[in-house]
Amino acid sequence: METIRHGGALDRAIATYGGERGDWLDLSTGINPVAYPVPEMDPSIWQRLPDESLMEDCLQAAREYYGIPQEAGILAAPGTQAIIQWLPLLFNYLDRVSIVSPTYGEYAGVFRMTGVSVATPGGLSDDSDAADLLVVGQPNNPDGRTWPADAILTFASGRRVAVVDEAFADVAPEHSLVSRTGGRGLMVLRSFGKFFGLAGVRLGFAIGDPDVIAALQTMIGPWAVPGPALAIGARAFRDRDWIADTRSRLETDSARLAAMLERHGFTLIGRTGLFVTVRHAAAGRVADALGRRHILVREFEHDAEWMRFGLPGMDHEFARLDSALAETAVAMQNPR
Repeated sequence: METIRHGGALDRAIATYGGERGDWLDLSTGINPVAYPVPEMDPSIWQRLPDESLMEDCLQAAREYYGIPQEAGILAAPGTQAIIQWLPLLFNYLDRVSIVSPTYGEYAGVFRMTGVSVATPGGLSDDSDAADLLVVGQPNNPDGRTWPADAILTFASGRRVAVVDEAFADVAPEHSLVSRTGGRGLMVLRSFGKFFGLAGVRLGFAIGDPDVIAALQTMIGPWAVPGPALAIGARAFRDRDWIADTRSRLETDSARLAAMLERHGFTLIGRTGLFVTVRHAAAGRVADALGRRHILVREFEHDAEWMRFGLPGMDHEFARLDSALAETAVAMQNPR
């Protein structure tokens, strides 16, 4: 199976360009750079298996935060990747999958590994209509596109299934389909770590048809999510002031980053409150020049001109990126 490269591979960048972790500005992921403050916890939570009350409290907090209908099922997993791995077995009666692309590469990988026919159309198209299962990002990674809810729901009828990846929907809740879950054919995946800036917690959720969620829960098994992750998640979901302030800050910072990149000659492809994706004719050379300045950004194999920038977290990091982009432009104009 082909290796899929993701953002956040700072160790690989250090091996290539040198430096220590503290020297680097990692903008290769779509993770909030100003993380939710981890609360103090009873030390015993690290010493015992996560009990039912911890799980129930986290799931209830998630229901309230995401606005999940009472009739919909929900489960917690150690990150949405752990859920994605099980999708081909969960829906093993399906033959054709349509994955609106470009998007998170693991979807195509796990389905192709099981022999399913995979199409990767650039939108909700006739290719999608011919499939048994649709995977779509809402908003999409890496270009920030969103799709009409009715178009997705129209697909999710009969025996057909729509899996909606809402890993970045915390910054765009108006586009979420969670409120439409509960019936057959629609599953929504949500990620905790990106918006709350705690990717290391490894916490994700599947929301949808209670029978399907119950089957998936059996596959994932007991005690899949550590107790500390459940406790942190429950606390963060209920911190409405932090959530509101963070959504506002991320939108402001995303617009600020997009304006900076356009000022330096990049063409905007799309953005969310957690990343900005741009085009540059010499994207590979730009990424290399930034790497030499210990700034890591995301390149893409599907299009050598695409680049994705995560958000700097502090004013001095914005200034560092601005300066590095200016230096890069000069160096490219005056090669040695």
